[in-house]
Amino acid sequence: MMTNATPQAAASPSAHTALLASEPERAAYRDYAQPGIDRVRTFYRNNHKHQTLDFVLAKKAQWLTFSQREMTPWAALEFLNTLVDESDPDIELPQISHLLQTAEAIRADGHPDWFVLTGFIHDLGKVLCLFGEPQWAVVGDTFPVGCRFSGRVVYPEYFALNADNADARYNTENGIYTPGCGLDAVHMSWGHDEYLYQLMKAHLPLPALYMIRYHSFYAWHREGQYRHLTDAQDAAHLGWVHKFNPYDLYSKSDKPPVLAELKPYYDDLMAKYLPASLKL
Repeated sequence: MMTNATPQAAASPSAHTALLASEPERAAYRDYAQPGIDRVRTFYRNNHKHQTLDFVLAKKAQWLTFSQREMTPWAALEFLNTLVDESDPDIELPQISHLLQTAEAIRADGHPDWFVLTGFIHDLGKVLCLFGEPQWAVVGDTFPVGCRFSGRVVYPEYFALNADNADARYNTENGIYTPGCGLDAVHMSWGHDEYLYQLMKAHLPLPALYMIRYHSFYAWHREGQYRHLTDAQDAAHLGWVHKFNPYDLYSKSDKPPVLAELKPYYDDLMAKYLPASLKL
C-alpha cells in the first residue's frame, strides 16, 4: 500500500553525478526554437488543439479501468524499445535507453532504491502507444484543463486551436476549480503521467507518485504557474519533483547503458515493489 510518510532522500544532496550534463551543457536542453524540430512543433499543435476537458474525461473513462491486457513490467518496458518520443527535442533514442540513463544517474548519487525504481519506470505509461493512442495523447508537457491555459506552456500559441480556449466556463484563471483545491482535484492534460500514477499509487511512496504524476508539468515545477490551484501537500512535495527533474532531463546522452548488464539489478528492484504482472 502507498504510504503518506515522506521518505528521506540520500544523505548527500550536494552530490552531482558525472552521469548528468554539466551546467553549461544544460542550457541547450529543451530548446524548442532550434531548427530541424518540425516534428516537435507538429506534435504540440495536435496536443494543444485536442486536449480539452471533455477529451481528458473521456480518456480517463477509457483507460483507467485497466482492462486492456495483462503484462509483466519487463514486457511493458521492452515495448518502449520501439518508441522514440516525438515531443522530445533533445534526443532520439528509444525510451528504454532514457529510462536506464535516468535510473542509473539516480543510483550513482546514492538515492533510495524506490527513487531509482521511479526513475526506471517513470515513462512506463507510454505503453498507451502500444494500444493505438497517438503520441500527442501520451507524451509531452502536461497542463491543467478546465481553466485558462498558461502562456508559459511550451508553444502556447497553439492553444488558440483548442475549443476550451473560447469557452467561458473554462477560460478564466480558476475555471471549474476552487483556489487552493490541490492538484489532485485538477484534471491534467491526458497522457502517460496520469495513467502511470493511477497504476502505481498502491505500490510506491507519495514522493515517488508526485515525481511520476507531475514530472511533465513544467509550467508548475519550472515556470511557477498554477500555484493558485495548489494546496499544502503540493507545496510540500514540489521539492521532490525538483529533485527528480535533473535526472529525467539531463541524463540524456547518445551513449546508453547496456541493458543486459543491468537487468539483474532491476529484476530484483521491480520484484521488491511491483506485482509480477500489471493490468494495463
